Amino acid sequence: MITSLVYRGNKFSALNPAPETLAAVREEPGALLWVDLSNPTDEEIKFILDSTFHFHPLAIEDCVSDAPVPKVEMYDDCMHLVMHAVTCDDEELFKTNEIDLFVGRNFLVSYHRAPQPVIESVLERMSKTSSALVRGPDRFAHTILDGMVDGYKPFLETLRLQVEGLAQRVIQRIDAEELFPRIVALRKQLSQLRQIVRPQRAVALELAQGKNRYIRNVMLPYMRDLEEELGRIETQAASLSDQLILSFRIFLNKTNHEANAGIRVMTAITALTFPTILIGGWYGMNFLDDMPELKMRYGYLCAAVAALLGTVGVWIFMRCKKWL
Repeated sequence: MITSLVYRGNKFSALNPAPETLAAVREEPGALLWVDLSNPTDEEIKFILDSTFHFHPLAIEDCVSDAPVPKVEMYDDCMHLVMHAVTCDDEELFKTNEIDLFVGRNFLVSYHRAPQPVIESVLERMSKTSSALVRGPDRFAHTILDGMVDGYKPFLETLRLQVEGLAQRVIQRIDAEELFPRIVALRKQLSQLRQIVRPQRAVALELAQGKNRYIRNVMLPYMRDLEEELGRIETQAASLSDQLILSFRIFLNKTNHEANAGIRVMTAITALTFPTILIGGWYGMNFLDDMPELKMRYGYLCAAVAALLGTVGVWIFMRCKKWL
């Protein structure tokens, strides 16, 4: 689908003019044109990217094929930006959708195969606020990029809540069969987020350096703010990843502590029962003729008292050593 906005004299002039007139509008002095291609057909791609704007074949190839890494490419008549917006599916898994922007002297062409709420909202807002002044296509590009970066924040907040919830479960009670898959899944999503944010941050930094002829000086502070926001997202993702590792270490320490506590209990039981076992084993031998104490009138009582005193003595010793 093709959506286009036309500005003349920095003010909104027309919405969705006939596609055949876009080439002429582009050549008008003082005209500003934004054309958005949303899940376009092959005919629409060829008509807009090739026939109307005459973009470089390599730029068109990068546009229609998936580019896994964000980047910026300079051509004679435009700048080509490849960026990625984040979305979540029904299972809250991290996915990215590519957005291609062609920024020229007096035009912006945006291309995306999946629906992009940020672009749709900007198009709707700009078409309804006809009094707003727009002085360059870099303003359109920044508005899209800013909305795209804002789209990362709810997803990052969802990841933060999941990581903190997992940390709370580790402190309370969680099985290893549940913990390990969740840690692996969250770490994978955070790693993918950092891998896609880091190059986009590099792109924003390049745009903010003032060396690009398609980015006006007045827009440089906005580009720097964009780079800082991406930096904060990357830092938060790294912090959440470290928090997952900490939660895993806490789980291991807690498991080891519980295992050691169990071993201490078993050891204490063994130590406390040792006098009784020793005396019972000693007098359980079948040497009746050579063990005169077995024939004593109070032999059983003496053995029982000895076992009891031995147990109490071991208990007092272990309490003094703070083993109990």
